[in-house]
Amino acid sequence: MSTQRVGSSTGRANLVLTTLFLGMFVLGTAELLVVGVLDLIAADMRVSIPAAGASVTGYALGLAVGGPLLAALTIRLDKRTVLVGALVLFIMANLVTVLTASYGLFLVARVATGAFQGLFIAAAFGVGISVVPPERMGRAISVVVSGVTVSAALGVPLGTLVGQTLGWRGSFAAIVALSVIALIATLALVPSVPGTAGGAGRQARYAFAPRVLAVLVLHTLVFAAVFAALTYIVPFLQIVTGISGAWVSAFLLAYGVATAVGSFGGGRFADKNAARTLIAGTIGVVVALAVLHLLGAIALLAAIAVLALGLFGMGMAPSLQYRVVSLAGPGAALAQSLPASAVNVGIALGSFAGGVAIERSTASSTVLPGLAIAVIAVGVAWATRNLAPPVVDAADAAVEPAQPGPASLTNDTHL
Repeated sequence: MSTQRVGSSTGRANLVLTTLFLGMFVLGTAELLVVGVLDLIAADMRVSIPAAGASVTGYALGLAVGGPLLAALTIRLDKRTVLVGALVLFIMANLVTVLTASYGLFLVARVATGAFQGLFIAAAFGVGISVVPPERMGRAISVVVSGVTVSAALGVPLGTLVGQTLGWRGSFAAIVALSVIALIATLALVPSVPGTAGGAGRQARYAFAPRVLAVLVLHTLVFAAVFAALTYIVPFLQIVTGISGAWVSAFLLAYGVATAVGSFGGGRFADKNAARTLIAGTIGVVVALAVLHLLGAIALLAAIAVLALGLFGMGMAPSLQYRVVSLAGPGAALAQSLPASAVNVGIALGSFAGGVAIERSTASSTVLPGLAIAVIAVGVAWATRNLAPPVVDAADAAVEPAQPGPASLTNDTHL
């Protein structure tokens, strides 16, 4: 391979990864946007705010359950086709969300949208990994993951501002417009990536192996620890740290920036040693939560702890995905959809644990469940450090598709 050819392949790979980042950014914004306009939706649909909040739970369930199911059903299809199909269905579901006056239909559309996002996520990881050499797999994963983290830091606040200005339907109409742009970019730039010849049953043997499930448990623990504290961070900052108004917004913005930096930078650590990164990351989360609990009354230290929580928490995301894909071996195509499910389960568990703590005690106690879960996560990260990919038998090796590397992107017929 000549230097010129490598340069061309790298450039095209970067375009593909940028396209995947855009898609993840749009879908991530759609997922979290409801939180910022929940009161507007409740008023317009004439339901209570808790009832409107069910759309958040419904979306998460759609992503956690529907995503892997759709990934299994489409596992033989070309990954580019899956991406395009997921975006088309995502656009249609969001159009229903914008146009309907029925809350029941709105809720169904949100569940479906979550499932289509889960399908897109699985295919996006598959495509992202396929267009880079093995030594850059972690960095490719980090670009895809970062689409969601940047959406939380930037997309959701901007979408909420649009919603407050143009109404909540206006913010979702903007999601539809951005989704169309992502669809056009996908059609123009993403190459053909063959589906898996072995089928879902053969994939499941490896995707649900104990070694993979162990890392998925670690996924759940990490995000449960983070969100036990993060879900109720605003009352914590107001009551314990003693700040309010713009300062609270500044803390949340700093957290968002830290998560984006962590997810982007975490890819390099995943490429070097993903297992070791998970041990260091979980320890970092423990320290951050301990500082927040013990010294959270000091604004400067609370700010450092919140930054560290975002940096270490999301800095592990590429390594977590990397480990799942690596340990699944021939089951990687199906396994790629499972971390998103584990993350949503972790968020739900963490939010529940934090809620129980704040109901039974004070705002300062919301950090304790997260700290306890994080300590357990350190043990799990240490216990899984030596897990190795499976030994593939001859039958599975025969049906496992070759993963196209950068050189395959020089074929313009795929673009």
